[in-house]
Amino acid sequence: MAHQEIRVEALLSRRVRALNGRVIGRIEELRAEPRGRHTVVVEYLLGPAGLLERLSVSISWLPLPRQFAGKRASRYRVGWQQMDLSDAERPRLRCSVDELERVKL
Repeated sequence: MAHQEIRVEALLSRRVRALNGRVIGRIEELRAEPRGRHTVVVEYLLGPAGLLERLSVSISWLPLPRQFAGKRASRYRVGWQQMDLSDAERPRLRCSVDELERVKL
């Protein structure tokens, strides 16, 4: 498989669409690991939980605004293999939303 290089700043805040075309959240944080001479993304965090993590805010004591705590707020952990970045400006899932891990706030 060929390696794809994309600048992190080009992905942050990009809307991610589900298989049905519905927006499920924005890429707010990426987790990466060193692999030999390279660093590879292992997962993406979508929604408010990812944004709080990017800002290094501890959410255990933080009084959350309504938009972060509401049921409509998308909070997903997406594995690298679950994300289609063939068009980095329009990221899409490769799986159903039901297969994603929800991040609890």
